[in-house]
Amino acid sequence: MELKNKVALVTGGGTGIGRATSLLLAERGAAVAVNYSRSGAEAEETVQFIRNAGGRAVAVQADVSRDGEVREMVDTVVREFGTVDLLVNNASITRHIPLDDLEAATEDVWDELYAVNVKGMFYCARAAAPWMKKNRQGAIVNVGSIAGLTGLGSSAPYAVSKAAVHGLTKSLARALAPDIRVSSVVPGAVATRWWAGREEQMKRLGGSLLLQRIASPEDIAQLICSVLEQESMTGQIITVDSGQTL
Repeated sequence: MELKNKVALVTGGGTGIGRATSLLLAERGAAVAVNYSRSGAEAEETVQFIRNAGGRAVAVQADVSRDGEVREMVDTVVREFGTVDLLVNNASITRHIPLDDLEAATEDVWDELYAVNVKGMFYCARAAAPWMKKNRQGAIVNVGSIAGLTGLGSSAPYAVSKAAVHGLTKSLARALAPDIRVSSVVPGAVATRWWAGREEQMKRLGGSLLLQRIASPEDIAQLICSVLEQESMTGQIITVDSGQTL
């Protein structure tokens, strides 16, 4: 599938991997709806970057954990651009909790992370799917994490939520075939604001990886766009981690 003239919705599109993906989609000719929950200034800045380069983009606020807001967001995108062809489910959150501190993983933490990281991706896919089916083609990429493969990560609820994203990907691939392809891109460590204040730790980790580098948001964006374009693939969990999980 060519990305040119397609309409893409990127959740959490104002920062990090989401911003890099929004910019690359626009560079390849797609109109981009940049979703944000709280990072409004960053989303607007991303939109301005795209427009300054001659592309089409709009910022759309929605908390993806709220089904009603998600449906309104998709309606807004359709009013602006006419349809939705591509969805990048990138929005997610975490809490930093030592894995062995089980008491700190409270009910509220579990509910919050699952609401955004898992249910949010489902809500967005469900809201966008009718438009993709109407066009008889569509593609969704869910951004997972190697935490969902290894069980290691910023917290147990985060790792488990990302494992659920990988499972959701396979279920949606079955549910939405043949018109809509669904796969998951699974990054390892990525040089985003998540590492703010811990840059030295990031450098040490990078030196220990097989490829001796931490991935950039642009690296992940390149793979996301390639997966969106690949018409013979669905239901796949694709790891990009500089060899971190080998």
